[in-house]
Amino acid sequence: MKIGIIGAGLVGSTAAYTIVMKGFGTEIILVDKNTTRAQAEAADILHAVPFGHSVVIRQGDYADLEGSSAVIVAAGRSRLDGQSRLDLAADNAAIFRDVIPAILEHAPGSVLVITTNPVDVMTHVASRIAEGLGVPSSRVIGTGTVLDTARFRTLLGQFLDIDSNYVHAYVIGEHGDSEVMAWSLARVAGLTIDEICRLLGKKLDESQKEKMGDDVRRAAYHIISGKGATYYGIGSALAHIIDVILHDHRAILTVSTFMSDCEGISDVTLSRPHILGGQGVLASLPLPLNDLERSALMESAQTLRRAIDGLGPL
Repeated sequence: MKIGIIGAGLVGSTAAYTIVMKGFGTEIILVDKNTTRAQAEAADILHAVPFGHSVVIRQGDYADLEGSSAVIVAAGRSRLDGQSRLDLAADNAAIFRDVIPAILEHAPGSVLVITTNPVDVMTHVASRIAEGLGVPSSRVIGTGTVLDTARFRTLLGQFLDIDSNYVHAYVIGEHGDSEVMAWSLARVAGLTIDEICRLLGKKLDESQKEKMGDDVRRAAYHIISGKGATYYGIGSALAHIIDVILHDHRAILTVSTFMSDCEGISDVTLSRPHILGGQGVLASLPLPLNDLERSALMESAQTLRRAIDGLGPL
């Protein structure tokens, strides 16, 4: 169970550390153009193995990815304080034109997990490059709104004073400013949010829902403003996705993947609930959204379609 990680910065190294602590896989290869950084990160994490699980971790090159079940792609420029995710697209797309073919040359059977921002656009770029090399788009996924969904469930759990593991709710669309909170589908023990609020004597009006949605949507901006980068949450999300792929869990996650049509918008990559397993996305699940949510999802898809179009031919 070999795992490749391209990019040994804060996100890539945090994902590697989390995977070691959780004991997923047997070998991790860190690939970075800054080989000194990759060697240092591998050595530092290796020294934590006695306190976690027996996982081999080392710096390597693309050729060392041979036999990898999954490859995390965290290479690219980082988003700066106040910078839109979509502003990063052109520079990181240029990087992907070199990185994706290099991965697939040596690990053609791997599932690619994209986390480079803007993640939906970069996942679209990666899937188009991969398909040109004979790899189906179902084996190219982005972290999408997996972390946003976790944030949404966490905030709902805090408000209701219920363990967030028992709150079922989804964030869909773009991982970014146009993402959609699917309030109409949120459930706790089969009850809608309005029903569980009445049962518990809680009041959650539209203004509070709007604020909670904004807190989810703006979470990364606040974290970046305070400490310069986000990496613990996304590192944990990546480790969870890797676990699902390696062990073919058939989990339902809001990963980002290519869709031929979303609410009438063609050829776009965004997040909806998908069944994820060892071969990547196995099925996309339709959502019975209300009219307002459906319209918001269409607008989100349009936002991403414009960003993709802005890159020119892929």
